[in-house]
Amino acid sequence: MQAVSAGVIGGAATSGWMPSLAAAAKQAAANGRHCILLWMSGGPSQIDTFDMKPGQPNGGTFQETATNVAGVRFSEHLPMLAKQADRLAILRGMSTKEGDHERGTVLMRTGHIPGGPISYPAIGCSLSKALGSDAADLPDYVSIAPGPFARTSIRPGFLGPRHAATSVAATPTGGDDGFAQLRVDFLERSAGIDVGRHAQRLALWQDMQTDFAKTRPQQNVLTQNTVYESAIRMLESDARHAFDLSRESDATRTAYGKGAFGQGCLMARRLIERGVPLVEVSMGNGLGWDTHANNFDQVKQLSGELDAGWATLMNELQDRGLLERTTILWAGEFGRTPKINPSGGRDHFPQAFTCVMAGGGVAGGQTYGQTSDDGMDVTDGKMNQQDLLATLCQALGVDPSTENIAEGGRPIRIAEGNVIREVLS
Repeated sequence: MQAVSAGVIGGAATSGWMPSLAAAAKQAAANGRHCILLWMSGGPSQIDTFDMKPGQPNGGTFQETATNVAGVRFSEHLPMLAKQADRLAILRGMSTKEGDHERGTVLMRTGHIPGGPISYPAIGCSLSKALGSDAADLPDYVSIAPGPFARTSIRPGFLGPRHAATSVAATPTGGDDGFAQLRVDFLERSAGIDVGRHAQRLALWQDMQTDFAKTRPQQNVLTQNTVYESAIRMLESDARHAFDLSRESDATRTAYGKGAFGQGCLMARRLIERGVPLVEVSMGNGLGWDTHANNFDQVKQLSGELDAGWATLMNELQDRGLLERTTILWAGEFGRTPKINPSGGRDHFPQAFTCVMAGGGVAGGQTYGQTSDDGMDVTDGKMNQQDLLATLCQALGVDPSTENIAEGGRPIRIAEGNVIREVLS
């Protein structure tokens, strides 16, 4: 379970000492935009989900299913998403140069090859900084069930700890009620600490912190004070109940799926409703999409979880008038080899794979990019990780050329790729 320090850091947005942050808050208030990142740990098989190759030697055992968009077909194991294809833009021309899990995860989340002198922030940190508000009771960026490389890939880098993500830990096996357990620790007072004693402790801390800050006006002291104040405000606010899924009906929870991903999508909806600009939901229970063996049984099971959670999330956002203001990105660190190995699996394949965008700012009902008949190469609409992140920024109304200042005063753009305008509404 994640300690309160993670929530404290992620909720940093209470001080007006940074002019650029104040400007971003004004922009967010005007836009009211949100982003949900659906992260597929392990690298999902594009050929068995959104870029089927029926009749080809590499095609595998799955059948296609028609969608509600003429000419667009998905895997038979994504029937609910197939009925919402008009909301999806399928990007079939993704191509990168990192076939290692950790390096590929960092590349896709930051846009940059790991290593080097600059600690680049994850796109979630950059976007939550641009979209967030310094007056919010909840963190600007929440990561639900983060995968095994969260320490290196979901980091704020040179943006500093005030723009880090708040992590929500997941227990995949069902609790007494049969649902996966998601929680942030220390959102309630410890047993034996009543309201009066809690208030006395806060007053003592505030006195000590004020005296300390007066004599040490350095930026790191200001940042530390900011994140603690933000955490305290969240703990004392009713907004913290956004993390409490027991407030939802069993019928609603079941519709999303009882596993960690489905319950994470439900929590994402609850957080978006309360104004959180950036929510990430990871799927795979470690590297679950890493299907080197027994690919088809595993992908069938994973697709069922994906289909229920993602489709229900979009429906509920639509019902609440939030989908048009919420941009969704589905992605993993790379795809899987078109060739099926002797173990009935597919291996790492960054050369040609698929990502999907949906919701606000996205022109759904289309595919962009194409792979060869055998799936080995991108033949049209090739795009890399920087193009993807730049397009995501533009869909959210954030100029990807917006610069943040790295160590040494160097200006760094949020994303440096080409915006794929054909997939934007």
